[in-house]
Parts: sequence; structure tokens; C-alpha cells
Amino acid sequence: MENILYIIGGLILLVLGGDWLLKSSVGISYRLNISKIIVGLTVVSFATSAPEMIVSVKAAMNGFPDIALGNIIGSNIGNIGLVLGVVLLINAIQVDKSFYITDWPTKMIASILLFVFLIIDGGLTRIDGFIFIVLLIVFLIILIRNNKKVQVDIEEIDKEEPLSYFKIIIFLLLGAFALWGGSELLVEGAVNLATNLGVSKRIIAITVVSIGTSIPELASSIIAAIKKENDISIGNIIGSNIFNILSVLGVTAIISPIDKVDVQIINQDIYWMLGFAFILLPMVILPKRGSLSLKEGILLLIAYGVFLYFSVI
Repeated sequence: MENILYIIGGLILLVLGGDWLLKSSVGISYRLNISKIIVGLTVVSFATSAPEMIVSVKAAMNGFPDIALGNIIGSNIGNIGLVLGVVLLINAIQVDKSFYITDWPTKMIASILLFVFLIIDGGLTRIDGFIFIVLLIVFLIILIRNNKKVQVDIEEIDKEEPLSYFKIIIFLLLGAFALWGGSELLVEGAVNLATNLGVSKRIIAITVVSIGTSIPELASSIIAAIKKENDISIGNIIGSNIFNILSVLGVTAIISPIDKVDVQIINQDIYWMLGFAFILLPMVILPKRGSLSLKEGILLLIAYGVFLYFSVI
């Protein structure tokens, strides 16, 4: 029971910490008169990826590579199978051309690169991490040059009065402390729970930890779907997956290379992630080009359930 409380407490702190860090980061950007497109594509995207990044870095540094990697792979699978599946139950989505030009291709390139690195190195080296970061920078430059709409909802923050420097500092300190404390609790709770249940840390990472760190994406995407803001829904999901690999795993590998990974992650989980990443294209093209609806949502949720079943047996 204690470990469950650690995990729940850790997730709550991570969500709060990410939100406080987001407010302080956007506050700083607005004070420095940085344009909204830059804020959305860099500051906001990094801030919303902070919980996954802190958890993965902490796990890797503590010698738990399966949690560091399993968290991201499980989260990417969950973002499509669970989050997008639930969104499609609420509302159909019309996909714009950026899905074909930048979003899906970048998502596939990042996913395939991760697969190649894991097959070749059996983990992620610092060189792999630097390659991810370079690709991320290229991706951001392309988006900025194309003047793409910001895929993260910052309108609610926009409506508020600009934060004072004092409040910015307070939110920054609170966010940093909450992210640190949340990662400590979550990693410790996950490791102890796996030990007590006699299961691998990989199983806990791709189920409990990854679903927990995907809660913000699920909540924001559901809200966007209810508001009929479908471009934000699909953008949040795909963008989160891209940032999970390129920024989260990139930074994690640079700080603490990931090695001695559970063989099941390389022989099984990574193939599931590739499958969920790829399946979006034929789903969008067939049978009706440019849309995703209830039927696809049900299929994604069933596929996610099958993934969880085969992952824990």
C-alpha cells in the first residue's frame, strides 16, 4: 500500500510541478517579448515534457534503465492507443496537411532511430542522445519556418495577467521542487512495487509509470476534443511522442547513458511502439482520407488492451 501511495503522490507532484514550470516558463518568455510561436514550440513543449524527462533521468542515474526507457516507450504507445482512442470516442478528428508533411514523418523517423539505436547498442549512448537533440532542433526550425500553428494550448495562460517576476520565481522554484520530489517518489514506489510483486521493472514502467505520466496529455486532449479543437488534440498527441523520444531520451542519454536494458523492451515493446506509430497513416488515409472517427478509436483501444495483455503475461 505504501508503494501505491508513493506512486500516486509522485504523479500528483509531477503534474503540479509541470504546470508550475509551464506558468513560470511562459511568464519569462512573455516578459522577454518572445513570440508566441517560439514560446509554444520550445518553452511550452519542453515544460510539458518535464515530468517524463525528470522521471527518465532520475531512473537512469539511479541504475534503473528499464524504467527510464520503458516509461517513454509505454507513454508513446499509450498516447496513441489510449489517449487518441479515448479522444476519438468523444469526437471525430479531421487531419490537416501538416500531419503528412512534418508530424507523422518526424514521428516515424524518431521511432525508427530509437529502434536502430537499441538494436545496435542495446541501449542509448551519449552519441545517440546528441543525434536526437540535433534532430529535434532541425524539427523545430522547420516548424518555425513554416510558421505552423502552435500545437499546445496556451490560450488560457494568455487570458491571465502577466506574471510578476516574484511570481515567476516562486512558480519556478515550486515547479522544480515538485518535479524533483515527484520523481523521487514515483521511481522509488515503482521499483519497490515491482520487487514486492515479483515482476520486472519494465512491466511497471510500461504500465503504471507510463500511463501515469500520460495523464496530462490525456486530460488536455480530452478537453480539446470536447471543445472541438481537433487539431490541438492530434497535435498534442503526436508532438508529445516526438518530444518524448528526441528531447526526453536525448537529454537522458546525454546525462546518463541507458544500458543493460531488459531484453523484452528490445525484442517486444519497441515493435509495439513502431506498430502504433505507423498505423496512424493507413488509418488516416483509409477508408476516408484525412479523418479519424469512432471506429478507429475503438480499434486503437482494443489494440492497446492487447498490448497490455501480452506485456504482463
